[in-house]
Amino acid sequence: MNEVKYFTKEGLDKLKEELEHLKSVERPAISQQIAEAREKGDLSENAEYDAAKNAQGMLELKISKLENTLSTARVIDESQLEKDKVSILSKVKLKNLKNNASMTYMLVPENEADIKSGKISVSSPIAKGLLGKKTGEKAEIQVPAGLLTFEILEISR
Repeated sequence: MNEVKYFTKEGLDKLKEELEHLKSVERPAISQQIAEAREKGDLSENAEYDAAKNAQGMLELKISKLENTLSTARVIDESQLEKDKVSILSKVKLKNLKNNASMTYMLVPENEADIKSGKISVSSPIAKGLLGKKTGEKAEIQVPAGLLTFEILEISR
């Protein structure tokens, strides 16, 4: 049985758009490449045909994986999440007590993490250390660089 994967509404919509693009744009393009290569004659020595068939196989695998992910995908119901504690989809403003640096992270499902936009995986060490904490609390978190202590300044959605 496949494992249920959780997404934000935006993350799930992005996945659906990608699948639609693969089926409606990429698949016909590869079919066209195969048809053009087939017209060039002997298929046993046709590198273009082999390359197009390989690309088709990779595309179909990717489509299959996306369809499988979508079949077990669930959207996170934000109304069920506590607003005063850190949880998935919380936007948390932190202060590193060692160097007084402030940072803001949003805790998202693992498949939507993007550190450049401030979205960290809920299964990351920092997120795990913050889960369940309230504004004003301190969290000691073991990271590869050592033990860090953060103060939670603000929690929002």
